[in-house]
Amino acid sequence: MPQPHIVIYTTASCPYCHRAKALLNERGLAFEEISADGDPAARAAMTARANGRYTVPQIFFGDRHIGGSDDLHDLDARGELQAILADAAQ
Repeated sequence: MPQPHIVIYTTASCPYCHRAKALLNERGLAFEEISADGDPAARAAMTARANGRYTVPQIFFGDRHIGGSDDLHDLDARGELQAILADAAQ
């Protein structure tokens, strides 16, 4: 199954960012990490793309906004992560 382009906006000191990246790595999912550390333009782009959410991480599968680390882990715990990946890859 092809994988959607996964983007995660992070900061270096964010434990939730590390947790989300660890789950993506555990699932064997490649992702693009965009650091919002000291980058107002990246933070603004993330906030606009995330419909006003400004906390990190913010995770996107293709054009679909997944949310933050807790959202990602909840999807995985409910067994919905693979279905979302399949939908986003189309």
